[in-house]
Amino acid sequence: MKTMTCKQLGGPCDLAHRGADADQVIKAQDHHLKEAVAAGDAEHADAAAAMTARWRNPIKGMGWYRATKKAFAALPEG
Repeated sequence: MKTMTCKQLGGPCDLAHRGADADQVIKAQDHHLKEAVAAGDAEHADAAAAMTARWRNPIKGMGWYRATKKAFAALPEG
């Protein structure tokens, strides 16, 4: 298991997401952003909008995805 924070994934806070692989952490971040936006958190709304916009451009979205997977792989276990 490795940990990445909301901030490391492009969000505004230090909430830690743990997962066995980068995809689990990315899914946890997506869920976190959706919950925060539903609760009215404007800072997380900006991050959620940026994530949505990133995937409208597949090249940019895949660049972010690859960079996130690489950053996850470089993290120590624990």
